[in-house]
Amino acid sequence: MQAICLARSRVALRRLTTAAHAPVSPTAAPAQSVIPLSNMEAQWEQMSKSDQALVHRQLEELQKKDWKQLSIDEKKAAYYVAFGPHGPRAPVSPPGQGLKIFFATSGLIGVAAMTYFAIRSFAPPPPKTLNREWEEASNERAREAKLNPITGISSEGYSGKGFVTNK
Repeated sequence: MQAICLARSRVALRRLTTAAHAPVSPTAAPAQSVIPLSNMEAQWEQMSKSDQALVHRQLEELQKKDWKQLSIDEKKAAYYVAFGPHGPRAPVSPPGQGLKIFFATSGLIGVAAMTYFAIRSFAPPPPKTLNREWEEASNERAREAKLNPITGISSEGYSGKGFVTNK
């Protein structure tokens, strides 16, 4: 509601009353009546935008008073208009939607896992060069060929694994 306050021009707000205090000029707009603030939660969604703005102005005027003098209904209405689940604070998804999203996500993960294992079942076996014996033989051949003699497998005091990556 702060955005409404900032967007609205700062004109002097007159006290909203009944038609008894209406302007006498025939060209002036008719006075707007005070909207009851009891049960604002149920009324807010059915109100037109102009009525909502009227209630907002009415509550602004009421909040200028001492808060100890405000009734419970006025305090509840002020809180609801400022922080209620409407406008930008309206829920994005209806209640119960979370369970649907959970089951849909679980189903998609299950389909992805089944696809992965189906593809793996038709894959050829790993090549013979991806076993531990082959990698250890590659290390021996690298030492014999003196590969990377400064910092690598053929250097003095080398303690790395070399080409061994399998367990």
